[in-house]
Amino acid sequence: MNVTRRSILIASAVAGIIAMPVIANAEGVLNVGSYPNNPPFEFKNASGVFEGFEIDIVTEAAKRIGMTVSIVGYDFQPLFPATNSGRIDAAISSITITKERLVSQAFTQPYYDSAMGIAARDDGAINGLADLKGKIVGSHSGSTSHKWLVDNKDKYEFSEVKSYNSPQDALLDLSAGRVDGVTSDVPNMEYAFTKMKGMRVVERIKSGEQYGIMMAKSSPYLGKINEALTAMKKDGTMQTIHKKWFGTNAPEQSSTVLEADVPKG
Repeated sequence: MNVTRRSILIASAVAGIIAMPVIANAEGVLNVGSYPNNPPFEFKNASGVFEGFEIDIVTEAAKRIGMTVSIVGYDFQPLFPATNSGRIDAAISSITITKERLVSQAFTQPYYDSAMGIAARDDGAINGLADLKGKIVGSHSGSTSHKWLVDNKDKYEFSEVKSYNSPQDALLDLSAGRVDGVTSDVPNMEYAFTKMKGMRVVERIKSGEQYGIMMAKSSPYLGKINEALTAMKKDGTMQTIHKKWFGTNAPEQSSTVLEADVPKG
C-alpha cells in the first residue's frame, strides 16, 4: 500500500469517527438537554451552573433511579432532533405535551399546568387581545404560543406575526416598540418582568398546556423516570420544589400534584 493511499484511508476513518452519532449516556448518567435562559424553569446562575424548577425535578427523578444528570445547553428547537438522534436522553424547557409531538416523541406524565399570556407595554395602548387587531405580534419560534398566533392570525386580525429565537428577544422587541404584543407562558413572562420593567401580562388565555420531560420513544428510562415522578408527587417532594421556585403550593387538582401514566401518542 503506498503512502498516499494509506493517508487517504486513515483520513477517511477519522472522518467516519467524527461523523458517528454521539452516544447519549455514560454508565449511570442521564444526559439532559435544556434551554439555558428559561427562568424560573431552567437557567444558568452566575457560576454558569444550571438551576431551576425543572432542573430540580429531573435531578431528583434521576437520583431515584440510581443515576446522576449531565445537563447541556441547547436552543429550543434543536432539542427535538437531539432526543430522537440519541444525542441526549431527555429534554426539559417548559415543553408542552401535545398530540402532534407525541407522534415522534415520548413524554413523562405532566408536572406543571401552564397558561399562555399576552404581554404588552405599560403605556396603556394595549389592554387585551381585542386591542391587537391590526397590530404586530410575536413569539418564540417553535413554541406553542407562536403556533397559537399563527393559527389565530386571521381570527384576531393581527397585521403580522413575527418569529424570534428566544422569548427574551421577543420581549426586547416589545419593550422597544417593534411589536405591539408578545405571547408566551405566563410564569416565564411574570418572572422576566421582575427584571425587565415597563411591560405586563394584559390577558391570560387558557390553553390546557402541561409540561413533561421529553424523551425518545425508544428510551429505556421513560417508565422509570415516570415512576420516580409519581413517587415525588406522593411524598410531597414535587410540592416542595414548586414552592421553592414559585413561592406557593401548586393547586391540589394540578398536574404538579395528581399522579398520571405516560401520555399515549
